[in-house]
Formats: sequence, C-alpha cells, structure tokens
Amino acid sequence: MNRASGFRRLIAPLSIAIMLGGLCAAQAQDITPSHLAAARAAVSAIKATDMFDGILPDAARGLKAELIQKDPNLEAVISSTVDEQALALASRRADLENEAARAYAVSFTEEELNAITGFYTSPAGKKLLSEGPIVTREVSKAAGIWQRGIARDLAQAVAEKIVASAAATSPASPAPATPEAPAKPKTK
Repeated sequence: MNRASGFRRLIAPLSIAIMLGGLCAAQAQDITPSHLAAARAAVSAIKATDMFDGILPDAARGLKAELIQKDPNLEAVISSTVDEQALALASRRADLENEAARAYAVSFTEEELNAITGFYTSPAGKKLLSEGPIVTREVSKAAGIWQRGIARDLAQAVAEKIVASAAATSPASPAPATPEAPAKPKTK
C-alpha cells in the first residue's frame, strides 16, 4: 500500500467527522437565549446536576488525605491550602450547570423544557423527585422477588413436562418387584 491509497482511506472518515462536527456546531448555534434559559430552569427543577455536588468536596478530602499521609507535619498547612483552593474552584460549578443546560436545550424544545419545569415545580413533580428513589428501590425489590418466582415456576413446569414426556416415550418396563416381607418365625 502506498501513501496515496492510505491517505485516500483516511479522507472518508475525516470528512464524516468534520461534517458531524459542523452539525453539532450548527445545533449549538440554534439555541436561543430564551431556549437556554428554559433549559437552565428545567435542569434546576429536576435537580439534574445535584448528584455531582460532592465532586469538589470529595476531591478536596482525597487530596488532603493523600498529602497529609505523605507529610503529616504539614497537616494544618495542607488542610487550609486545600480548603482555600477548593473554595476558589467552587465558582466553576456554574460551568457544569451551563453544560447541562446546553445538553437539555439540544435534546428538548423550549416548549418541552417549560413543560418539564412546570411539572417538576408542581407539588406532584416535587413529590416525584423526593419519593421517586424510594419507589424505585421498592419496585426493584418487587422485581427481584417476581424474577425469582418466575424462574422457580418455569423450572418446575419444565421439569414436570420433561418427566411426563420421558415417561410417555419410554418403553413400558415392568414395575419393580416389591421385596417380600420376611416370614415371621413361628412362635409356640
């Protein structure tokens, strides 16, 4: 294979990548400020990024532990420095909110986002957010019990059919003779 044919083989995948990149950029440009605001409201209403709240504190705790383990004599300095720097980075949390809003804006229309926000800020939506994890856990437990019952019943039904089928297809064999009881000794 020469260089020219190798280069030609790369042209098609590169062209596709460039086209897809252009489509993504075009999609991002179609997001109006009101659409993005609706997405931010929906992200806030559904608490889409709340699960990531622990990332910075966890990273700070891990870094403190690692650095203190390496040099325990500097524990106070390490602790205060890590806390100071973590607080300085806390403002970057807004970057995550912006990216989440963009992701939602790309996936949902402004009207859909407003409807999502409307529902999740309603009493029913708030209850779904608070009680949903508990309900999901209970449904998972019920599904596990159901799954075990179905598997047990399936195995039992199949075993019964196989035994019945085997009995019906096997040649009739004489029933095993029952052993005779030993004769009782005669008593006088």
